[in-house]
Amino acid sequence: MAAVATLVFCAPGYPGGPGDAQPFIDQFAKAAVTAAAWPEGSLAAVYDPSEQSGLSKLGGSDAVLAFVPYAFFVQHAAELHLTPLAQADVIGLGPQERWSLVAKVGAVNGPPLTADYTILSVAGYAPEFVRHSALQAWSLPPEARIESTGQLLSALRRVAAGEHVVALLDQTQAAALPTLPFAAELKVVGQSPPLPVAIVAVVDSRVPAARAKSLQGALLKMGRGAAGADTLRQLRLQGFVMPQIPRPAPAP
Repeated sequence: MAAVATLVFCAPGYPGGPGDAQPFIDQFAKAAVTAAAWPEGSLAAVYDPSEQSGLSKLGGSDAVLAFVPYAFFVQHAAELHLTPLAQADVIGLGPQERWSLVAKVGAVNGPPLTADYTILSVAGYAPEFVRHSALQAWSLPPEARIESTGQLLSALRRVAAGEHVVALLDQTQAAALPTLPFAAELKVVGQSPPLPVAIVAVVDSRVPAARAKSLQGALLKMGRGAAGADTLRQLRLQGFVMPQIPRPAPAP
């Protein structure tokens, strides 16, 4: 490992810029290093809300750890050689969540989804996740269009208006559906199995096994003490659990 290694937080599509998040992830990195008994100052942290920029950072030799949404993990684990270390336990969700497919009432009632529909989602940058994790039961046709959007309200207005689009929402987004003035025009027509919310992973075996083990143990214990709990709360976390990665859906 380099003298100062980097933990890359990358959450494409979600609100918040590097300046907003940086103080909290700095605090998290410091707390993790202390708990894991790594040398003081040996781990820096950086936040990136862009998929491509995040990939660029994770490709650097100093990037030893990734903290990413599960969709990002599914899409890029193979190319980045990500080894899951811990699974985030998120306030209000827990360590898992279900994704919901939302359509206009009466337009779509269940699988299959015809190819003339476009799927809009904050996870649209990760088609492997959409196809084989969130919508594995729908057997999407190869020509199905999947688009990334952070403008979920606009996407849902398009769904309600009867355009040939559906929206794939995470659990927090789906819980807010009843508050929309046009909620009566929308219907949840499918849900994913429970899936991890976010994963901390080692990048390309760049953390020696002993250090990775000590960090994993530290993460699993964070949140049990007042100081650790406060650090995690700033990131909407209540702790970590051992990673429970679902098996890939069988090929059709």
